[in-house]
Amino acid sequence: HISPGRTHEVNSVHVYDLGAFRDGKFNITHTIHSLSFGRQFPGIHNPLDDTTKNFGNEVTIGMYQYYISVVPTRYNHIDGHVTETNQYSVTEHLRNLPSLQSLKPGNLPGVFVHYDFSPMRVEITESREALTHFLTQLCAILGGVFTVAGMVDQMVYQSMKAVQKKVSIGKFN
Repeated sequence: HISPGRTHEVNSVHVYDLGAFRDGKFNITHTIHSLSFGRQFPGIHNPLDDTTKNFGNEVTIGMYQYYISVVPTRYNHIDGHVTETNQYSVTEHLRNLPSLQSLKPGNLPGVFVHYDFSPMRVEITESREALTHFLTQLCAILGGVFTVAGMVDQMVYQSMKAVQKKVSIGKFN
């Protein structure tokens, strides 16, 4: 975590000296240029890359928390190469805090990143469709087009035939 002031350890407990921030103002504006948990692979999305949170004067004292769920991932490339890496999702939460004088334990102003590893793994396999599968799909599409065209042709033919019959017996105005 990133928090203001100096950190001391007293009796195995973290103690924070926030004396420099007595005026009650601490800007928690921050930028995350890049955050990843392993190697990159095609199509991976790291949601916190190039993230900026600019609070300016909106928040005087606050805790900005990122809750990250890291999922182990195996990416099987088409050439047989395997990349073991991790993906993650993130939830963000801003908590406005009271004045520094009335802070409760666990309510420290700053930016916090909490992460948890998932017990499940995602496996992504890169593959190509076989040429026969492509040709089968193409034939199905062409067959559908010809069927619909035949139905439209039949409707137009029957309509024209009915109109001609009415014209020939004089019942069409």
